[in-house]
Amino acid sequence: MNTSNIQVPEILVGNWTYRSFLSDPDLKTEFNALEFGKGTIEIKPEAMQTLSGRIYGPGWELNLKGSIAYGNPFTLQFQGKGIVGGAQWFYNYLGYFVPNWVDGVEQRPALVGSIVRVIPHPTGANGKSTAPAGVVAQWIAVKQDDIDG
Repeated sequence: MNTSNIQVPEILVGNWTYRSFLSDPDLKTEFNALEFGKGTIEIKPEAMQTLSGRIYGPGWELNLKGSIAYGNPFTLQFQGKGIVGGAQWFYNYLGYFVPNWVDGVEQRPALVGSIVRVIPHPTGANGKSTAPAGVVAQWIAVKQDDIDG
């Protein structure tokens, strides 16, 4: 069997609206204070089990490289790396494709997972403060509509 034409499932390819949240169990914490990051994840068509693309927002972009394990649900593991404001950013991501609910109404394709900052990087004006390594957050991503479709 020739597997050279087998690619990442079409449902995963495209742009996803991404949001991540700090792991704060205090219900009194204001929702907006939980924001860790937001942007767009772009997953490119690749060979089976390969994940590539980018995650980006205003003023930053990380290249994504990783893998997809097939099953129910799909499991995505990838790294985001890039230079932002002259500093190296490096994050690890683990995510799962959310299966469809049988009786779901207006359900969009979604990914959920966890992220960890691998190395510290400067943040804020002139890099005066530091975003430490090891910070873990949770993330969600919702598939955007195809512009062509």
